[in-house]
Parts: sequence; C-alpha cells; structure tokens
Amino acid sequence: MANTTKTKITEDKIIGFFMESVLEHEKVPGSVFKFCKEHDIKEEEFYGFFGSFESLQQSIWNKFFDNSYGLMQKNKQYASMTNEEKMLTFFFTFFENLTLNRSYVLFIMKEHKYTLEGLMQLKGLRKRFKDFASTLIEERNDEKQHKIFKYNAPLFAEGAWLQFLFILKFWMEDGSPGLEKTDIAIEKSVTTIFQIFETTPLEKIVDFGKFLYKEKFA
Repeated sequence: MANTTKTKITEDKIIGFFMESVLEHEKVPGSVFKFCKEHDIKEEEFYGFFGSFESLQQSIWNKFFDNSYGLMQKNKQYASMTNEEKMLTFFFTFFENLTLNRSYVLFIMKEHKYTLEGLMQLKGLRKRFKDFASTLIEERNDEKQHKIFKYNAPLFAEGAWLQFLFILKFWMEDGSPGLEKTDIAIEKSVTTIFQIFETTPLEKIVDFGKFLYKEKFA
C-alpha cells in the first residue's frame, strides 16, 4: 500500500512498511528501489536511516530490546528489584513484545536456514543483551567484599545469551494456549542463569534439565 500522505518519513515508519510488506508478500522485498516505490519513499530517505535491508532487520531487533528495556525501567518497583527479578522482568517484557509481532518474527526467523547463533540480524540485540546481563552480575559483584566470591561477568553474559537463544527457539515452537509453556521456560531459565553461579546449583540444573527433557522428548 503506497504512502499517499506526504507525512515525514521516519525510521519507525520505514520499519512499519517493511514488516507489513514482509507479511503481505511473504518474502523480503526484492530491492530497496521496489520497496521505496511501493511505499512512496525516496531512496535517499531510506538510506538516511538504513544501509540495507539487513541493517533494517537488525534495527527491528534492537528496537524490541530498547522498547522492552524502556518499559521495564518505567516500572516504579524496578529499582528495588533483585538482579534476578530484573532479568526475569526483562524476559517477560521482551517476549510479550515479540508476541505482539509474532507473525513477523516467526516468518523472518524461519526464512533463514542458519542456526540462531549465526543470524546477523541478532548482532545488535546480542550486544545490548550481554551488556544488560553484565551490568546485573557486576551489581551483584559490588555487594561481595572478597574477590574470590565475585562472578565472571563476561562468562555470565555469554551464558545468559545462550539461555536467551534457547527461550527464543522455545517460544517459536510453543503451541500452548497463551504461550504458557514459554512463561514456564523463562522462569526456570532465569533461575538457572543465576543459580549456576552459586555454590550449590545442582538441584536447579537437574530440575531445568528434567523440564527440557519432558518438553522436547516426552
């Protein structure tokens, strides 16, 4: 559908047109030229925000994160939350945002034949998420007086990212009413992310392993 009104072209408008085009045509637009012509956008307007469709897709994931993080911080109780509660709140908020755009996310992810870890469109999201996870563990480290009890922030962030990828894949395959199984996976995953750095994580890891086994192989 062409953009007949001569309103100001913004980054969000282009993203909206792109997501709509992907869903309507069930494919990524063939070229920037055709995409711009279809939506009455000048090519220089498109390139003023994005260098390619690939960078546009990265930006969509970045906005999912930024919007979720912004909503989370507006919660008056956020500042008093534990780090584990902050991570849990982020996951729930992020996947609520994804669910609002589920048709687009499912299509764009399943279009790629590569593993989730290798998708370039998640590059910006990965950096944002790992920075967030590192901040949480560094805040916890500040509470510990002895260095020997401090946690490795980069290792924690990488582990948290891998857990995020698992939940993303789980969410994509979840057919339960209201995606309720994803909520369970989030709770167990976040608990595991934090408990694995504690001195007695065995029970939590075993519990999480049993859950994965039941959901994937039962």
